[in-house]
Amino acid sequence: MTLRYTLIAASLLLAQQAQATTLPEAAALARMTTPESGSQTFDALEQHILQAERQALQNGAPTLTRSALEKAKQSQLQADSAWLRASGYDFQVKANQQAGIELLSSFSALPEATLNANRATVAQINLNATQGARQQALADAEGISYLYFTADALGPRLGKAFLAAYDKGELSKAAVLIKATEISTSAAKKHFNYARPFLATGNSIHLVPDDVVVKDGKPYTADGGSFPSGHTNTGVTDALLLAEMIPERFQALVARGARYGYSRIVLGVHYPLDVMGSRMVAERNVAHYLNDPAYRRLFSEARDQLRSALEKECGVALATCAQTVKGEDNYQDAAMQRFYRFTMTYNLPRLSTQPRAVSVPPGAEVLLESALPQLSAAQRRALMAKTALPAGYPLSGATPEQQFWQRLDLSAAFAQAKHQG
Repeated sequence: MTLRYTLIAASLLLAQQAQATTLPEAAALARMTTPESGSQTFDALEQHILQAERQALQNGAPTLTRSALEKAKQSQLQADSAWLRASGYDFQVKANQQAGIELLSSFSALPEATLNANRATVAQINLNATQGARQQALADAEGISYLYFTADALGPRLGKAFLAAYDKGELSKAAVLIKATEISTSAAKKHFNYARPFLATGNSIHLVPDDVVVKDGKPYTADGGSFPSGHTNTGVTDALLLAEMIPERFQALVARGARYGYSRIVLGVHYPLDVMGSRMVAERNVAHYLNDPAYRRLFSEARDQLRSALEKECGVALATCAQTVKGEDNYQDAAMQRFYRFTMTYNLPRLSTQPRAVSVPPGAEVLLESALPQLSAAQRRALMAKTALPAGYPLSGATPEQQFWQRLDLSAAFAQAKHQG
């Protein structure tokens, strides 16, 4: 099927989903979180983040080179690796990688119509992306080893405080723990062995030249398999853990994780299914670790250091520093709830419209614990079930765990609790 006819087929499928956010609407919402946002305050914060990221990547060298970029990682000042090593904590990487593969196993049985829609959607998002969206995607991609990208979901005041504290090494325990919790998707990529969009036969993907980070004009590409997305796993893990540490910005940070995944599609190096699968795995992994008492002790120590450092930088209580006014805080905009919901499915066709109750895995409610402390565990579980995505979308699979992690809408759950409260 040619790209033209595939896009037509995808458009017909989208038209059948009358209440879904369309691709153009989603692109407009995503644009709110780029240097083209229209908010001078937000755009200034984005520029500040980019400058901090480039300076870290440059690492004192006269200029930023691509070879330096490929070796970049958090400095010893930024991340207290000695503290984490001394804890002796075992992340059980292989076991959790295998759990991720099992969670995503339904990918191998998807029908060709779903894969065609998957291909059509990445082409449409990639080819129609604005310059600002591409620049944001490049900044997201090249800063994968750092936490800079999360700052724009904290609001202008707290975001600047975060950048200052991060580079001073005042968040060093949180920085090392968050990055260590990113369980690599390499095993899953090898298992599923699915080619990236820009490598598919007959593709029309536009590879984006780097004019914002290294600024050498080299088209951005990526190695390894496509499914699932390693960058999205990083973005969702980092943003979600930070949301657990700063629940005053929970919904904005959850949206930031989804937005990070969207950037991968903008660059044409990942499909929607890659991004959707990594969200599932990252959320499952964060819940798994937060339910482990040994990890929770490390998390609490890191969280306390982070919150204390941010209050020191802000000069006021963290809750006050996290407050913003309309027009300067695009990630807190109510429209981002629609964007988040869109990224759960990218409007790919449902495989089944049969209703199916959500079974919440034991302990999953921990993801809403810090954001909604006034609710009991049972109430948080009920909220997750009530606000879940309808059944039948790709990757929801056949098992209760696959169903739950595909359908879990943290943004909707939080919003409904706040509305009722």
